[in-house]
Amino acid sequence: MSTQIQPDHFTNALYALLDETFDNVHGFYLDKGTSLFETLATISAAEASTPVGGKCATLAAQVKHVTFYLDVLEKVVRTQQFERQDWGKIWRETNAVTPAEWDALKAALRESYDRIKALIGATTEWSSEQQIGGAIATIVHTAYHLGEIRQALCTLKP
Repeated sequence: MSTQIQPDHFTNALYALLDETFDNVHGFYLDKGTSLFETLATISAAEASTPVGGKCATLAAQVKHVTFYLDVLEKVVRTQQFERQDWGKIWRETNAVTPAEWDALKAALRESYDRIKALIGATTEWSSEQQIGGAIATIVHTAYHLGEIRQALCTLKP
């Protein structure tokens, strides 16, 4: 009996969890209709521009942050270069967005997500804990921000 996880089993599970997080709920951990892109489709630019709470960022900043995270992750995996990032910049600079800017933020997130899926698809071997951890962290990190966004909607759309 083998004690190793087959790479395709890990990749397939990773894809399923990513799909649930971003696009299509399968019942692993989200309720039907609550994936990230399904949730973002219900949010107007005006709602995305509203800071939630006294010190919280806008929903637009949440989306921009997730996109930035995916972009940094992709670059690190492709280049193996770990450069210092200004993780606070988005929170400081992303405020109100127009409808066109809101659509562009959602499109940029979709593009970054599609590149991450392609990167995972090109991975034939999961050879390190760091590599596996980074893949899992993508889901966990995005799910955290999805929760932040959905919680904020409770305030914006009582």
